[in-house]
Amino acid sequence: MSNKQLPTGTRDEFGTIAMVKEQVTQTIQTNLKNRGFQKIITPLLEYRDVFKPLAKQTYQPYQLIDEHGDTLVLRPDMTLPVARVMSATGIDTPVKWYYSGDIFRVKRRLSGSYNQVTQAGLEIIGYASLKAEWECLITASEICQQLAIPDLTIELSDAQFVAKVLNVLPINDLMQQNLKTALFAKDLTHYAKLIQPLKNDRFYPFLEAWPWLFGDFEAVLQQLTTLPQQPALQNIIGDLKKTKNFLQQHFPTLTVTLDLSVESPQEYYTGMVFKAYSQAANDYLFSGGRYDQLLSNFQQTIQPAVGLAFDIDAIVAQQALQQPPVKTLIYFEPEQWADAQALQANIPNSSLCLTDSSKAAQRIAEQQAAKLIDLTERQA
Repeated sequence: MSNKQLPTGTRDEFGTIAMVKEQVTQTIQTNLKNRGFQKIITPLLEYRDVFKPLAKQTYQPYQLIDEHGDTLVLRPDMTLPVARVMSATGIDTPVKWYYSGDIFRVKRRLSGSYNQVTQAGLEIIGYASLKAEWECLITASEICQQLAIPDLTIELSDAQFVAKVLNVLPINDLMQQNLKTALFAKDLTHYAKLIQPLKNDRFYPFLEAWPWLFGDFEAVLQQLTTLPQQPALQNIIGDLKKTKNFLQQHFPTLTVTLDLSVESPQEYYTGMVFKAYSQAANDYLFSGGRYDQLLSNFQQTIQPAVGLAFDIDAIVAQQALQQPPVKTLIYFEPEQWADAQALQANIPNSSLCLTDSSKAAQRIAEQQAAKLIDLTERQA
């Protein structure tokens, strides 16, 4: 294999794309820092056991063996390492973290997706109140507004809604699993057959409508009139309605949709889940939710937690990539170093030209379509 080739699913970044990516990441981190979040940095390599909650997901991590024979992975997720830090260090809660970095997930070949994804995100640990979800969503919406992302839509759902409906139905575990599979896959023919034995159950009218309970928030709520009264389900719907109203109070032009027939994006989610996208985006711009079992993967302590992650690559794809300003090269003799450095500090997009001759400096300036300032001419 050629040593000039990259591993499948990875990429090099430079020039305008790299510059915009840095600006987007900086904007997110500055906003989070200004809101009182603290920076947390976790290593790229972790023990495989840290990511056990991801074992049933459709992607696999990159794996390698350390000198002791233990399996390490390139992190496929940023939230679980934060949980490990909290468990290992005994940091007092509540606490608010922010982070940025790359994650690595082995995708299917020819899927068109990169295995390397850059994320920046936040974790709010120790708050059980709905206010924690609201701070996540308000913060993320403000950041998207600052990044001039058009037509932002936030989709709300709940990781427990499907399970709580299935648990009140008079069916066994196998039937529950089959129903979930058909519902999430929108396999309507198979789904219709599976619910036939429940034709006389009070939930049957709701089950008939369930696969279509996504999209316009108010339209979905109208179809929920067929849902029998259940306190746990009504609490979920109530929190989703409050959140939608809260968001639109602060962002009147924001579109908020509802999906009550979707699979939870991660097994560790325990409550409200949110995703954001724009009409021009191929991927979600940010996603997250509540995961109150965050620390239980590492210790007995249960801690309420909410978080979200921005897909930096998807956001960069939404940015208007402007041509960089004309570069200026400054050529000088060694004894002019201080003058050249002072000049460079005052000229945007300028750089010291370190060649030994003015002819070479002229050639480099032509190659780079740059303006050349020759300090040796001033000396003559």
